[in-house]
Amino acid sequence: MGVLMNGTLGVLLAGGVGERLYPLTRHRAKPAVPFGGNYRIVDVTLSNCVNSGLRKLFIFTQYKSLSLNRHIRNGWYSVVAQDLDEFIEIVPPQKRVGEDWYLGTADAVWQNIYAINGVSGIEFVLVLSGDHIYKMNYYRMVKHHLDKQADVTIGAIEVPIEESHRFGIMRVDSSGRVRSFTEKPAIPDPLPDNPRKAFASMGIYVFSKKLLLEVLDADARNPSSTHDFGRDILGMVIDKYNVSAHNFVDENKKEAQYWRDVGTIESYYEANMDLVAVTPLFNLYDKEWPIRTHQRQYPPAKFVFADEGKRMGIAVDSIVSAGCIISGGKVQNSILSPDVRVNSYSVVSHSIIFAHCDIGRYCRIRNAIIDRDVHLPEGTVIGYDPEEDRNHYYVTDSGIVVVSREYTSGGAP
Repeated sequence: MGVLMNGTLGVLLAGGVGERLYPLTRHRAKPAVPFGGNYRIVDVTLSNCVNSGLRKLFIFTQYKSLSLNRHIRNGWYSVVAQDLDEFIEIVPPQKRVGEDWYLGTADAVWQNIYAINGVSGIEFVLVLSGDHIYKMNYYRMVKHHLDKQADVTIGAIEVPIEESHRFGIMRVDSSGRVRSFTEKPAIPDPLPDNPRKAFASMGIYVFSKKLLLEVLDADARNPSSTHDFGRDILGMVIDKYNVSAHNFVDENKKEAQYWRDVGTIESYYEANMDLVAVTPLFNLYDKEWPIRTHQRQYPPAKFVFADEGKRMGIAVDSIVSAGCIISGGKVQNSILSPDVRVNSYSVVSHSIIFAHCDIGRYCRIRNAIIDRDVHLPEGTVIGYDPEEDRNHYYVTDSGIVVVSREYTSGGAP
């Protein structure tokens, strides 16, 4: 693993606006959004990199990246050994090849071509996204690329045919070579042996370095291009080069494969709720494939008040992070990030509470995401009256209520 991955450079794209995850991305980049109590979304991909032996990594940031930069600096710089030429390095937009900010995923890589060329001994470039939840050994994918003598390898996963309009869909021959690629098709190509499923791109690509530089240069010169890997680059290379599909091998050790795009409030909420089941769909407790992060120092979580006549402080089917105090309240099917307090007689259910929140006494919170530093006054009710919630907070079509500091009793901004 070491020799092959030492010749591989990781490029993690973490600069998207994250419009579909608004308002959680109002003040932070999408990869910096909290996940699973202790983590940030980007921690999952970074953990995959480290667990796979990939220790040369550029992270290309752009929008609202301050908290993301701090998190990576505090939690990830020490993971690699700089004296062994390992690095995890944040690269903001520099406009070295033009006057535009990043115009698309391919343009983000093209604008940093000087940084890529500056890393010696690199044969392959692994392009990654920072907003998916999954466990994958990237060594397997790079080895597949080498064994198939491919020019480009696309990470692929089977998806239900009714969901295929959300993905880039491939048609693959019996040897695993990609013969066509269509971005978000209305009528997708099903799998030859299963008409109810299609082969979708995971947004993960391995390029031979020389070819990557050539196709990005050609794309940059094309005025009609949107400069996106899925929409433009893959279509450019499929007919000319050996493009191979690497079927996702899940390291999650569950019966069903787990891969979630958490680009919307609904998908983000569902991915978090996957964690609180008795047998969680995504396993945070696997010592063989740990998910790492940066954590501040907090005291242990505390549950208080068991006196007769007073409601006990309890949490069931929930994740409760360090520094939390459940003081006579009840938490069920929920995730509490560090330093959250739930006060007496309050009930929090099926909700995600970010760090440093205070839930006042006699509150009832259901189907909600409470952003960090929110202090809910005594008697607040959220998630029980959709119309009333919409008068004060952000509410999705499916009824998930998002509460941030900007949303006050005076109405949503």
